[in-house]
Amino acid sequence: MAVYKGPEMFKLDLPPDPKEVAAIEARRNREKERQSRIFNARTRVIGVDVEALNSQVEERRLREAAERSKEAAYGHSTCPRLPPTGTNQVQYDLVAQMLEKEEAERTRRLAKKVQDFREQKQQLRNRCEFDLSDPDRFWNEFPACHNDSVPYYGLTSLQYLSGEDLDRAACLRMQQEQFRSSLERQLREQQLARIEEQRIEMLNDQLRLAMDTRAAQVAKLEESCRIAMMSAMANANKAQAAELAERQRREHKRKQDANFTEIQNQITGDLTKKHPIAQHSVTPQRVQSHCWKGITPEQRAAMKKAQEVQRLEKEAQRKAERAQNAEWEGQAVCLAQAAMELEEQERQLGAEFRRGLGSFNQQLAKEQSAQHNYLNSIIYTNEPTAQYYLQFNTSSR
Repeated sequence: MAVYKGPEMFKLDLPPDPKEVAAIEARRNREKERQSRIFNARTRVIGVDVEALNSQVEERRLREAAERSKEAAYGHSTCPRLPPTGTNQVQYDLVAQMLEKEEAERTRRLAKKVQDFREQKQQLRNRCEFDLSDPDRFWNEFPACHNDSVPYYGLTSLQYLSGEDLDRAACLRMQQEQFRSSLERQLREQQLARIEEQRIEMLNDQLRLAMDTRAAQVAKLEESCRIAMMSAMANANKAQAAELAERQRREHKRKQDANFTEIQNQITGDLTKKHPIAQHSVTPQRVQSHCWKGITPEQRAAMKKAQEVQRLEKEAQRKAERAQNAEWEGQAVCLAQAAMELEEQERQLGAEFRRGLGSFNQQLAKEQSAQHNYLNSIIYTNEPTAQYYLQFNTSSR
């Protein structure tokens, strides 16, 4: 039987559910954000979220600032991207590191002392309960036999096997002693060779120092000779310049006196009586040959006087040149003597160096010969045989 349901039975005006409305609104907002990202050409082409990257950069900057402020409050910085701060804290860190190293060294020394004490004073065999707790006491009661003549062990005791080396430990100890002695001998030889090299280097240094000192002395002598030559040359140049200036002054004075005399004669002399017709009217220094009767006694005396003055000047010039040449020859002799002295000193230095080098080479040859004799007569007298190498290889295995 069907039941009629009227309009009053369906409540269509009920209010919507808030959760459903919020979910719908959230989906709508997410769709809008998705559409904004999809339809944004910059984000779609580049493919990065710029706002997210900027926010991450800002967060990292804020975090570093917070770390910087925190480390500044503590006085030092541990962030690798931040600069260190607090010089006092750095010093404190260095002091702490030094104290830690000192404490570690102290702990190591203490542990070494304890270990040495245990090895020397607290050995296992020295304990009272060693015999009770010795795990090998039953083996020690029955030591291994060394040959077949021991009647205590039977044939089936298996105390030893055929081909077994029962003295292997003693052989190994002997080899170790030999290796130790050989190593010590090599160390001593190396130390002696090092000492010899140091002595040779010291002798070479002394030789080089002596050569440098001698070279410095020779250079000083050369410098003093050069200074003396330069001073002598400067004095000679000064004397020559003074002589040239004096000659020029005398020549200038002579010309001035001649000009003054000529002017005085021109002013006060009677040319008509002395040279009535022979003097040229245009050029006074020339005469007319057809009217000239010879020079006057006054002119002859003046000419002789001028010639005498010229002769005296020439003689003085020759004396000055001879003195200058003698001075140059003396300087050349001094320079030659200085050069000969320098060559003699250099020859003596070379001979001394060759003598020192020869004695040094002889000493080295003697020492090398003594070392070879020592090695050939004492060290390398017992040459190992093939049996020794065979035994050494067998024990190594």
